[in-house]
Amino acid sequence: MTAGTPIRFGYWTPIFGGWLRNVDDEQTPLTFAHLAEIAAAAERTGFEITLVPELNLNDIKGTRGPAFDAWTVSAALAAVTERLEIMAALRPGFHNPALAAKQAATIDHISGGRFTVNVVSAWWAEEARQYGGLFTAHDDRYARTTEFVEVLRGLWSQTPFSFSGDYYELENTILEPKPIVSPTIYAGGESETGRATIARFADAYLTHGGTVAELADKVRDMQTRRAGEQRPAFASFGMAAYAVVRDTEAEARAEVERITDVREGAAYESYQDFVSKSQLDTPVDLKDYSVSNRGLRPDLIGTPDQVAEKLLRFSDVGVSIFLLQFSPNLPELIRFGEEVIPRVRRLEKLRDEG
Repeated sequence: MTAGTPIRFGYWTPIFGGWLRNVDDEQTPLTFAHLAEIAAAAERTGFEITLVPELNLNDIKGTRGPAFDAWTVSAALAAVTERLEIMAALRPGFHNPALAAKQAATIDHISGGRFTVNVVSAWWAEEARQYGGLFTAHDDRYARTTEFVEVLRGLWSQTPFSFSGDYYELENTILEPKPIVSPTIYAGGESETGRATIARFADAYLTHGGTVAELADKVRDMQTRRAGEQRPAFASFGMAAYAVVRDTEAEARAEVERITDVREGAAYESYQDFVSKSQLDTPVDLKDYSVSNRGLRPDLIGTPDQVAEKLLRFSDVGVSIFLLQFSPNLPELIRFGEEVIPRVRRLEKLRDEG
């Protein structure tokens, strides 16, 4: 990360009612009123992005748990916020690309140019079975994703737009109005095929949580791949993380012990699909999986000062976006915004001045 480029803080919109697989009641009711309250608090306390994940089944609380639709929520949040970047996840196997391009352009207009897309090639076979999604071999999913993104960008920029590929065919398709701002395409993947493909089509790279050393390696690798494709450097690198901020480190560590007290049960039923259908670059065990997206691996755990200093270490190796999860979502997001973000801004200022 170059000096003077500020960290951008984001949060995951809790469309499953929370992020912990072994805590039944996270005091995060799944109502749009509560999601809107979280978004308002996020804008007030310094957050700039919300990632709205897309799964039709509840990966956190078990398949019988509730789950809102990502794109409906994104449109609604776009209408009730003023500054947040609304980043909606999108799995090509569940969408028609022309209709997705139309929906994205519409949400972009609702938001006034604040809509972006996180393209995910999918991993959950059971969800695809229940919802009629396409779920093919790993590398084929990335090949489909490449064409899908080409169709999105074509429709957002050309009128009419035609396309002939292995997966999609369009002839003289008209999409109007175009987006106010062509949505940034984020993507994440850890396999060799995933990284190679993302280096060709994405604007920015997202990853599960990792250590500073792991993220430094990923940033170097992906920028090298990007240069090899003769494409501009990635606009940004983002990382998922789960933050635990308390007055003392001992209190923060005690909270981690509480939320990783693994109990086998329905909330872990997606575990085997996740580890077998993905090609991960870091082993995952059930304790890691008790918090989604390897969120505890970055170790954003401790006092506000400790967490702020850890964030700067990630920033120094090129991570510029942090997509954070909290539980209970609303009070912990507010705590982070009021106690950690101002400390990070002071540390950034000192770094950039000296």
